[in-house]
Amino acid sequence: MPDQTPPAMKQAFETRLSHAGRAGTKAQGFVNPPVYRGSTMLYPNCEARNRESVKTVDRTFSYGTHGGPTHHALEDVIAEIEGGTRCQIVSTGLAAVTTPLLAFLGAGDHCLVPDSVYGPARSFCTGMLTRLGVTTTFYDPALDGAGIAALMQPNTKVLYTESPGSHTFEVQDIPALAAAAHARGIKVMLDNTWGIHFFQPFQHGVDVSIQALTKYVAGHSDVLLGSVTTASDADWARVREAALALGQYASPDDCWLALRGVRTMGVRLVRQMASGLEVAAWFATRPEVARVLHPGLPGAPGHALWKRDFSGACSLFGVAFQPHITLAAVEAMIDRLALFGIGSSWGGFESLAVATTNHITRTPVAGAFAGPAMRIHIGLEDPADLIADLTQGLEALQHG
Repeated sequence: MPDQTPPAMKQAFETRLSHAGRAGTKAQGFVNPPVYRGSTMLYPNCEARNRESVKTVDRTFSYGTHGGPTHHALEDVIAEIEGGTRCQIVSTGLAAVTTPLLAFLGAGDHCLVPDSVYGPARSFCTGMLTRLGVTTTFYDPALDGAGIAALMQPNTKVLYTESPGSHTFEVQDIPALAAAAHARGIKVMLDNTWGIHFFQPFQHGVDVSIQALTKYVAGHSDVLLGSVTTASDADWARVREAALALGQYASPDDCWLALRGVRTMGVRLVRQMASGLEVAAWFATRPEVARVLHPGLPGAPGHALWKRDFSGACSLFGVAFQPHITLAAVEAMIDRLALFGIGSSWGGFESLAVATTNHITRTPVAGAFAGPAMRIHIGLEDPADLIADLTQGLEALQHG
C-alpha cells in the first residue's frame, strides 16, 4: 500500500504513471518494486493452505501461475491508466484478445467483430471459435448504433471493437455501439492498444478493454505482454477465471520490465504523437499519396470521431498510395529506407514500415484501396531525419 494518503485533487496522467504500483515516496527501500519469481508457495500450516486454496479467483499467492506482487503491481498500473476496476495480465497481446472472448463466449453463441480487426484476432474467430461452436459476423466498422443493432441475433453475447482499425485506421463510434449492445445485454470489448490512455474506454461504455503491453507500455521492443482490464469486479472475476483455466501466465521479469517502461511512457507518447503528426502531414503533401490514414490529422477519415472521443494520438498510421503505384514499388521504397525497420510490431522507440496489399484481409469492398498501402510507426528519432529518409525512399517509386 502507498505510504501516504493521495491528495484530494485529481493527479495528472504523468504523475500517476510515476507513482502507481509503487510502495510510495517515503517507504524505506528501493524506488522500483523487486522481481518476485517463484512457482511453489509455502504455508505455515495445513489450515492456512486449505484456506487459500479455495480462493482461486481472487489475488492469492497459492501458486506461481496465480501471479505475485510484481504481476499485481503492473495490473494496478494498467487499471489506473485505463480507468478500470481490475486488470488481468496475460502472456501476449493476442492472449489479451483470446482470453476474454473465451471467458464470455460458448457453444451456440454469436459474436460481432469489426472487419478491420487485427489479423490474428480474425483468425481466432474463424478458426478456434468456429470449432468451439461460436459464430462470428464481421461488420463494417463505420456502422452506427442502429446499423450494429440490425446485425444482433438472439444469441449475440459479445460486441468486439477495435478503434482505430488495424491497417485501415477507421475510428468507431464506441459510445453509440456500446449503447446499442447494452440495450440487448451484450458485452462490449475494445482493443485499446492504439488509444492506450488517449481513449478512456470505460467512460464510453466499454466493459472489457484489451491492451498489447508489448507496444507502448514496454516501449523497447523486447517484451511480450498483454492486459485485460474491466469496468466491474464481476467481469474481472470471469476474465480471471478464464485466464487461470487456460494457464495464462506472464513472466515476472517481463512484468518488471513493463513497470520500468511505463514510467517513461508519458513523455514517449507526447514526443511520438507530435513526430507522427508531423510525418503524416508531410505525407499528405506528396503527389504519390492518395490518402493518409491518421485519425489525428485534420481531414483524414475518422478525424471528427477522434476529436470528439480521444485526447491524443499514438504514432502508428497508414498511407494509401495512388492507384498507378505497385506493391513492388512500395516494397522497393521500404527497402531503401535507412532509419525504418521492417517489422510487424510498433510502439517501441524505433521507427518501422511495412507494406500491405490493397485488399488487406477484409470482406467488404469498402475495405480496399485503389493502390497499395503502407503502415508506418514513428519512433523517437528526429522527425526531420525521418522525413529526409522517406524522401529518398520515395525515389524508388518511379521505378516500380
